[in-house]
Amino acid sequence: MGIGMNNSNPSVSPSHYHTHKVFLLCNYILLGAASSCIFLTLSLRLLPSVCGFFVILLHIFTIAGAVSGCAAASAGTGKWYGAHMVATVLTAIFQGSVSVLIFTRTGDFLGELKSYVREEDASVILKLGGGLSILIFCLEWVVLTLAFFLKYYASVEGDHIQLGANSRAAMRSSKVQQEEDLKDWPWPFQV
Repeated sequence: MGIGMNNSNPSVSPSHYHTHKVFLLCNYILLGAASSCIFLTLSLRLLPSVCGFFVILLHIFTIAGAVSGCAAASAGTGKWYGAHMVATVLTAIFQGSVSVLIFTRTGDFLGELKSYVREEDASVILKLGGGLSILIFCLEWVVLTLAFFLKYYASVEGDHIQLGANSRAAMRSSKVQQEEDLKDWPWPFQV
C-alpha cells in the first residue's frame, strides 16, 4: 500500500508509475498539512468557537479527501474518481478562501475564534495556519491535475490491454457517422 508500490506490472508505463508516486506523496503532504492546521486551530482555543469548528471541519474534509485519494489510487479502480474530484475542488476553493480571510482580516478572524492566547502570539499562530492553507490550496490543484493524468493513463492503458494488438486499427476505423447513415438525413445535413 502507499509509496511501497512496485512496478512489477509490465503493462504500466513508467510515466504512469511515477505520476502515481507523486500523487501519493502530494496526498500524504496534504494529510500532514491539514492535521497541522487542526492542531494550530486548537492551540488558539481548545474548545473551538463556531468559526473554529468550521475551520476544523474543513481540514477534516481535506484529510478525508486525501485518504480517499490514496485509497482509490492504491486500489487502482476509478470507482470514486468523480466524487474525489468534486470533493477536492470544493475543499481547494474553501481552503483558498480561508487563507485569504486569514491574511487580510487577521484581527477579525481572531475575534471570531475567541482565542485565549495573546493577540500577537495568536496572529502568528493564525498566519502559520494561513500559510499551511495556501500550501493545501496549491497541493489540492496539483492533486487534481495528477488525478486527471492517472485517469487518462488508466484509460489509455486499459484500452490497449482490452483491444490488444488491434487497438490502433480499431482507433483508426472508428468514425462518428458512416456514409450510409448520412443518406437518411435531410438534405441540409448531407454534406
